[in-house]
Amino acid sequence: MALTLIKEDGTGKNDANSYATAADGDAYHEGHLYASAWTAASSGQKEAALVMASRLIDGQYQFGGVKVTDTQGLQWPRAACFDPDDGVNGGTLPETVVPKAVVQATCEMARELLIVDRTAAPAGEGLKYYNDGSVQTGYDKGDTRPVISYIAQGLLAKFGTLLKSRSGSVRLVRA
Repeated sequence: MALTLIKEDGTGKNDANSYATAADGDAYHEGHLYASAWTAASSGQKEAALVMASRLIDGQYQFGGVKVTDTQGLQWPRAACFDPDDGVNGGTLPETVVPKAVVQATCEMARELLIVDRTAAPAGEGLKYYNDGSVQTGYDKGDTRPVISYIAQGLLAKFGTLLKSRSGSVRLVRA
């Protein structure tokens, strides 16, 4: 069965599976210095990467506010989500939008996923050292690539908190 990308447009679609379309990704990557992984991908690969990027963002972030409906497919749109850049709407985002930064972070993560599987176990997982004859390889458990890229984390930071696998806390935001 072929993937059908359904973009969340701010209405709280129950079948939405992405925050961006391939056209959004193409526009985002026009100004990206390292866009080759994106531009070389097929339309199907781009759409699959966008859907997976949306899943990862939703799974790795606790966004401010609450989902607008109980039936929406993704975490956005949200009600009562603080926007530090907007004093016009009382400092919160309208309930009918997916912030541009969320769309951009989705496009950025999709490109990263086309380069490497960021969800795969790191090399040497569970090992401190590996010996092969006279060659010894050491592994630092703290030196691992985050699932959500640092660029995407920066884009999403205004609207939520990256969940840490070793932490049970979330940031409290008062509106």
